[in-house]
Amino acid sequence: MVTCLLGIGSNLGNRRKNIRLALQKIDAMKGTKIIKLSRIIETKPVGGPPAQGKFLNAALKIKTSLTPIKLLKKLKEIEKNLGRKKTVRYGPRIIDLDILFYSDKIINRKELKVPHPKLFERDFVIRPLSEII
Repeated sequence: MVTCLLGIGSNLGNRRKNIRLALQKIDAMKGTKIIKLSRIIETKPVGGPPAQGKFLNAALKIKTSLTPIKLLKKLKEIEKNLGRKKTVRYGPRIIDLDILFYSDKIINRKELKVPHPKLFERDFVIRPLSEII
């Protein structure tokens, strides 16, 4: 099993409930266990259309036996199951799940880049991550 760090956020609907449901689904994935969770913080949206609501964001540390691509697919399934729809880039969303780090691997594929490319530009990621690493 490898250690991964994930980012989670929501700015539509019942944001806390969306995050709680996503965490339950992540923890229920075969071969995956949540080890640590940061506090949930409220942040202003970065980029995207103006006048969208504030986000709730957190970071979590997991152990998983899934490959990076299988983990990504499972996270995208969770997003879809919770009602996420593709709209405008950086637009409002019910849930957003990102692989920030996958062990110490560097992955540069079209569908997955790890470490997350904008990780160090985003306070809403850095603050929660600093609590769990």
